Amino acid sequence: MIDLLDEQIIRRLQKDIPITEEPYRIIANEVGIGEDELIDRIDWLHKTGVLKRVAAVVRHREVGFKANALVLWKVPEERVEAVGTIMASVQQISHCYERDTCENWKYNMYTMVHEKTRQQCEEVIKKLSRDTEVKEYRVLYSLKELKKSSMRY
Repeated sequence: MIDLLDEQIIRRLQKDIPITEEPYRIIANEVGIGEDELIDRIDWLHKTGVLKRVAAVVRHREVGFKANALVLWKVPEERVEAVGTIMASVQQISHCYERDTCENWKYNMYTMVHEKTRQQCEEVIKKLSRDTEVKEYRVLYSLKELKKSSMRY
């Protein structure tokens, strides 16, 4: 069971995390506890399933990545884990995940590739295809960046 301090920590984590060498120290000071206690509580909230994750939201276009491609891959089921490991290790990929297929939709792995130009995205995608030997894929480019926000509780 979470207490009022846990609720305060969760509410604070829903806001921007300070870009500094010691972001948790700043957040701990804001909620009135020590940094170690804050980290212990976040760890407990995560282990108990109250928090699914603490993650950064990058506004790709603001940091110079003008070409962003969602790549849909048809990966043989027996190779999903190995291919996913390779794809997830690529610096230009922010998301790599498996999805269920259906009769009219054969793509089961999705990656999000970020680069400065479409040509650079294409180079990354072609290299991934060669490295993984996955030849069947589709590329969908972002036309604009939509508002990014997380749930607020």
